[in-house]
Amino acid sequence: MDSNQKNPILTFNGKKYDINSLPDKAKELLKAAQVSDAQIKMQEDNLKLLTVAKQTIANQLKEELDPISSLE
Repeated sequence: MDSNQKNPILTFNGKKYDINSLPDKAKELLKAAQVSDAQIKMQEDNLKLLTVAKQTIANQLKEELDPISSLE
């Protein structure tokens, strides 16, 4: 490894750890946490898309119902 290159560092609970020196189990848990974060981000993005889609559907429904006389 080039001496100018730094090892990746994990900061967790206010402490710093050299990721390359962590035991395999800790590396697996770190990877699982990263995958979880990516999944959460993806679901948040999906929720934003669904919110936009719902608003679009509501607007289309309004356009369809505007010319129809309501009961009240």
